[in-house]
This record gives sequence, C-alpha cells and structure tokens, in this order.
Amino acid sequence: MKVKENNTRRNLIKGLGLGTMAGMLGMYPKAMAAPEKEKPAYLNGLPPLTITNVKAIGLAPSGSNLIVIKVETSEPGLYGLGCATFTQRAFAVITAIEKYLKDFCVGKDVDNIEDMWQSLFVSSYWRNGPVLNNAISGIDQALWDIKGKRANMPTYQLLGGKCRFAIPCYTHASGNTPEEAANQVSSYMEEGYRYVRIQQGGYGGAGISGEPDFKKQGFARNTDQYMDQGKYRKDVPKLFETVRRQCGEEVELLHDIHERLDPIDAINVIKSVEPYNPFFIEDPFSPEQMEWFKQLRNATTVPLAMGELFNNINEFKEPMTNRLFDYIRIHISQIGGITPAMKVARLGEFYGIKTAWHGPGDVSPVGHAANAHIDLAIWNFGIQEAARISDLSREIFPGSPTMKDGYMWVNEVPGLGVDINEKLAAKYPMHTNSRWTVRKFDGTIIRP
Repeated sequence: MKVKENNTRRNLIKGLGLGTMAGMLGMYPKAMAAPEKEKPAYLNGLPPLTITNVKAIGLAPSGSNLIVIKVETSEPGLYGLGCATFTQRAFAVITAIEKYLKDFCVGKDVDNIEDMWQSLFVSSYWRNGPVLNNAISGIDQALWDIKGKRANMPTYQLLGGKCRFAIPCYTHASGNTPEEAANQVSSYMEEGYRYVRIQQGGYGGAGISGEPDFKKQGFARNTDQYMDQGKYRKDVPKLFETVRRQCGEEVELLHDIHERLDPIDAINVIKSVEPYNPFFIEDPFSPEQMEWFKQLRNATTVPLAMGELFNNINEFKEPMTNRLFDYIRIHISQIGGITPAMKVARLGEFYGIKTAWHGPGDVSPVGHAANAHIDLAIWNFGIQEAARISDLSREIFPGSPTMKDGYMWVNEVPGLGVDINEKLAAKYPMHTNSRWTVRKFDGTIIRP
C-alpha cells in the first residue's frame, strides 16, 4: 500500500515537472500564457505619448537673455514649454540641451515626470550647478505644461487646485535719495500694491557713490560697478525711516541686501531697521556664510528670506528644519523646475516657512507662469515678485501672466497657459554680456 502511494506521489511530481517544462517551451495553449500588458487606467482613452524632440529657444527681447525649452510629443501639435533661463551663461544651457539632454529624453514617456526629473538629475553623474539645473527645469516645466494640456486643466489644478483667487505681489521702488524712493512707493500704492521692495540706487547703492580709487588707478574694467559699503550701511535705516514717514504703516516694506555686506555688518543693518517693521530682509548672507544665520536669529526678530542662489535642493533642508529663515527665496529654474520647488514648498509648510519665489526680469514669461501656478496651489504661499513683462515680450509670449491691482493673474487655459511666437523670437538673438562685477573702493570683488 505504501509502495503504491509513493509511486503516485512520484508520478504527480513528474507530471508537474513536465507541465512546467511544457509551459516554458510554449507547448501549452496561448490562453494560458501571461496576459498582454494593458493600457494604464489613468490614460482613460488617451494614447500613450512619448517625447519626439527637445528644442532650446534663446532670445533677448528686453536686454536679458531668456531660454525657453520646447518639448514636442508623438501627438501632432502637442508640445510643452518650460523656462531654462540662466542669463549669465545662456549659451551653456543651450549646449547642454542640444548636445546631451535631447537624445536622453527622446522616446521617453511624457507622463512620468518624477522619473524623468530623477534620471536627468543623475544622468551626468556629477549633479547640480546652474547650467544643468536650468536645463532640467526647462524640460520639467514643459512636461507639467503637457500634462495640463492632456488633462484639459491649468497646471495648478494638477498641483492641488487654488488656495487663493490670485497672487499678491511686491514690486520694486528705488531712487538716488530716500525721498525719490518714497515717491515711487506712493505711486505703486496708488496702483494697488500692498508690498514694495525699497532700494536706494542699485543693490547696495551701487552706482551712486562717485568715482572709486580703483577706477582712478585704472584697475579692472571701466564698466565694473562700485559700492560704498559704509555709505550703504548708513543709508538703509534712513531709507526705511523716510518711506515709513511718507507712506505710512499700511504698506509692507521689503529690502534686499544681496549678500553685499560682511556678515556682522549685515546683522547690524537688519537690527537698525527693526523699528520700521520690514516684511522681510532678503539675502543677508551669501550661501558660503550660512553659519551666521544662528547669530542673526538671536539678534533680531526681522523676518528673513533666503535661497535665491541655492543650486542643490538639499541646501534648503537644514536651515529650514532649524527655522533659520522665514521665506523660501527659490529661483525655480535654478533649482530644477516645478518638481523640486513643490517639494521645498511642502517642507516649508511643516516648519511655518512661506514661499517668495524669485521673479526678476531675467525670468521668461513661461517661468513667471510656472511661479504663479505653484503660488496658486500651495497653502504656505508668502509673496511673489511681480512680473513686469514688456509689450514686446507679451507679443512673443501670448498668454503671459498679467498684473492688476498688485496681483498676478494667469489665464485659465490648460497647462501653464503661455505660448511662443518662434519667428518673432528669432529677431531678438541672445548676447554674451555679463555685468555682475561689483567692487570695493580698492577694487576688491564684492559677492555675489
């Protein structure tokens, strides 16, 4: 009896083995093979979509170099635009796109934005830096633009929907004297602005302090700017006092040190304006001097904004978790696009830190739109730098964000909402000028 049971067991095992082998050799009917790969449910009738081309468009319609990335897809006529503007080294970004990242992207699925960002980030092994990050940003923003168009929604809807009806902005007031700056603040208040950044002259008062010794001695280039740091330290509290006296307490005042003081001097300047209730003071230290923030926090309660020059998304982690500043000053293309900016914004929500995206004139209208769509969707929004877009730029970029009563508005079309007239853009080629050299009286370079 036992022998019969053993034989039965052996035959069963043998049969299972033959069955497995038959399956491996394709001897079983097709119906028993693995099911064919089904189309993902999220496509909901939409065809799979791949990247067919990545194109860099460089232009300078208003003086500053702008770079827009156009990602074309396998669906005829469907493309996305993203901002990759690195004004000071614009041609390097175009080379990165055309010689490296175009081939890397062609054939990939447009829907997998996070996977694309991560793969682009490590594709050169050594990562970060403004050239690579701006190139990645242009592609990332373009993919978010495409995703919005595919979903038939503005991109902010895909980021969570609106938290506000429009985006409060600050604009810039300046003058060679405190009175001139105050007059400009008053005019902006009449336009509806509740937030104004005030400067006397250029950043740090550059360009209003006479002829420095280094120019008299023929040291450096004649076009290099001069900043009198001592005069600037004395001028800032006078500027705040004058504007407050003339414009009152209802307007929120901002100021940008732009990293142009020694750290201990920056601390003293910030302490000196505390009685005038600044909305924030921006960039008190350079990224190389982050250790000074702890001392600054202990010295004053003035709100601080930082991060404009950060390249690596990880640079935000430690100062934010230690609550060393109050406003996240990200340049969206510099950090790599919408995908990483959203991560930093979400981190800020946990630590009571708000956003203040960088939006100067050397951001394309596509980049301003990317700022705006994030601003609409995040709860911990703080303030946005106003988009001053020229009539010519609006002609080149139909659908650009608009400013009214101190607010930025986006149009409600699918995607980021901005297009480009490539033929008109081609009439305004880029240049290689870079004028960021600022010196002390003896010719010593002042950062940034």
